[in-house]
Amino acid sequence: MNPENRILLTPDTPDYPAALKRCSDDGQLLTITAQGNLNVLDSTLLGFFCSVRSPGDTILKTYDLARTLRDTDATIIGGFQSPMEKECLDLLLRGTAPVVLCPARGLNRMRTPKSWKDPLAEGRMLILSFFNGNIHRPTATIAARRNAYIATLADRILIAHAEPGGKTETLCKNALAQGKPVFALDSPDNAHLIELGAIPIPAEEVLGAIQGKVIYREDINAPTIDEWKDLS
Repeated sequence: MNPENRILLTPDTPDYPAALKRCSDDGQLLTITAQGNLNVLDSTLLGFFCSVRSPGDTILKTYDLARTLRDTDATIIGGFQSPMEKECLDLLLRGTAPVVLCPARGLNRMRTPKSWKDPLAEGRMLILSFFNGNIHRPTATIAARRNAYIATLADRILIAHAEPGGKTETLCKNALAQGKPVFALDSPDNAHLIELGAIPIPAEEVLGAIQGKVIYREDINAPTIDEWKDLS
C-alpha cells in the first residue's frame, strides 16, 4: 500500500470526518489511518456482518444479497474478514456500490490487492484502520474491537448469519440494545436473531431497508414479512 496515498487522522486533524466522531475510546476520538475517498462516509452506511461458519441457505441468500447491492449506490461498511464476507467484497467491488473496508490490523506493510486498485482510483472505496500501523495480524480481540467500531459507524446493520452464542450474535444484541436498526437475512437459520429483535428481510428487499422504507413490526417476534409497514 503506497504510503503517499494514506492519511493519518488524529483528533486534532482539521476537518476530522463527522462520521468518525461517533467512535471513541473513553470519550477520546480515535487516531485513524485512511486510504481512499473519505466522502463515502457522508452516505448512509450499512454495516455488514457474517459469521465464519454459515449454513447453506444463508450462503445462497448472501450471494443474492451481494448481487442485489453491487450495482446500487448503497454504501456498505465491514471488515470483510470471514469467508462469506470476503466473497461479498469480491462481488461488490465488481459493481458500482461504494465500500468501506476496515481491516483488523494496521496498514503498514499491508499490500493492496489488484481487485482494490480500480475501486480506489474511482473514488468508491475507502480503507479505514483503527489500529497502530505496527499491528500486522488480526487477532480475535482486535477483530471484536474493529467490529464494534463498524457497528458504531453504521446507520443500519445487516447480518447475513450469526452463529448462536457467537460474537456476531453478541454484536447484534448490543446494537439492538442501543436502538440501532438491525436486519437479518430472512432464513430459518437466523430465527434466533429474529427472536432477539432483528428484522428479517429478503435479499431483494435490502435496498429499501437501507433507504429507511421498512420499520419495525409491532410484534418483533412474528416471523412474517407481511406485518412490516412501509413509510415511503
